[in-house]
Amino acid sequence: MCVRCHQVTDAPVTVAEVHQSSGPGWNVYACPECAPHFPPLPDVLDLLQRGKGHPS
Repeated sequence: MCVRCHQVTDAPVTVAEVHQSSGPGWNVYACPECAPHFPPLPDVLDLLQRGKGHPS
């Protein structure tokens, strides 16, 4: 089901990932028509590259 228009879709697009500290997280989906209204998901490898050189 689309998180924005609440319609059931046969072509869901992942628009967010919800992480939890205990147990599995979940994905948030939108239909192809609503998906462009959400910012793109960050690439994990890009985030790791940006973190290089920063003190832990």
